[in-house]
Amino acid sequence: MTRSFDAAQVRDALPSPALVAALRDAFRGNATTPTRHHHRIPVPGSPEAMLLLMPSWMEGRYVGVKIVSVFPGNAARGLDSVQGSYLLLSGDTGEPLANIDGRMLTLRRTSCASALAADYLARPDSSRLLMIGTGALAPHLIEAHAAVRPIREVAIWGRDPAKAARIADSFALPGISLRAATDLETEIRAADIVSCATLSKTPLVRGEWLRAGQHVDLVGSYAREMREADDATIARARVYVDTPAAILESGDIAEPIANGTLSESQIAGTLFDLARGTATGRGGSGEITLFKSTGTAIEDLAAAILVYDTARS
Repeated sequence: MTRSFDAAQVRDALPSPALVAALRDAFRGNATTPTRHHHRIPVPGSPEAMLLLMPSWMEGRYVGVKIVSVFPGNAARGLDSVQGSYLLLSGDTGEPLANIDGRMLTLRRTSCASALAADYLARPDSSRLLMIGTGALAPHLIEAHAAVRPIREVAIWGRDPAKAARIADSFALPGISLRAATDLETEIRAADIVSCATLSKTPLVRGEWLRAGQHVDLVGSYAREMREADDATIARARVYVDTPAAILESGDIAEPIANGTLSESQIAGTLFDLARGTATGRGGSGEITLFKSTGTAIEDLAAAILVYDTARS
C-alpha cells in the first residue's frame, strides 16, 4: 500500500542533524542520477515558470522521482514559488511505496545540503549568520546552518523589511538571537556565513564587501539569467558546487566562466568530492569559501528514504 506523507509529517521526519548525515552518506554512495529535465513554461501576465523532473535510484533498494514547479509569479498571489510532489518506489519491484509532499522535501534537503557544505567550508567558530531572502527557504536555512555551526546571531535581510521582521519574529532557536536587517553592506561585512536564497537577477553579494574567513552560501540562481553574487565575489572566493550541473545552469557560475573571471579548473570540488574526501575543504581561517547549489535528485532520494524508513521504524 502506498503511504502518503504531508508537509508536517515530512518536516517532523527530517530534523537537520539526521538529514545532514543522510545527505553525507548519499554523496558518498553510488546512486544513479540522470540529468534532470528542465521545461520552461510561459505564464501569461507573470514571469516564466519552470517544470523539473528529477529521477534517482539506488540499485535494488529504492527508485524515486520528484516533479517540482517554480512559478516566480506566485509571490504576488500569496503562494509559494516552489511546489511539487515526490514518488518513492521499490527498487525490487517498482511498486509505489510513498507519495511525499515535494515542497517540504525540497525545503529540507536544500537547506541541509547547504549545511553539509558549510560543515566542510565554514570556519568552525562561525557564530554570525546573515540570511539574504525572505522566502520559504529562509527559516530552514537558518535552522540547518545552526545545526552544524555555533550560530548565536542571525540577521535577516530582504527587499521587503516587513517580511524580514516577520521571519525574525516567527520562530525561536535556543540560544540564538534573530533580527531583521536593513543595511545589506553592513550585514555582509559583519557575518561569518552569508546565505542567499532569492530569485534575484542582479547581484546582491558584492566582493568588495567580503572579508577574510567568510563563507558564502548561494542557493538561488538556478538559471543562467539569475545572479546572487557579482564577479568580484567569485574572484575572491574558493568556489565549490553541489554537482557539475551548476557550472552550466547557474548564472553565478556560468557567467563568470563565460567572461573569464573563473575557469572550470578553478572550481575546487563538488559535494561528492567533499563527502568522499577527494577534495579538501577550507584551506585556512582567512580563506573566503563559496558554495553554489542548484539541487540534485540524490538529495531528494536521500530525504525521501529517511522519511519512509523513519515511518516504518
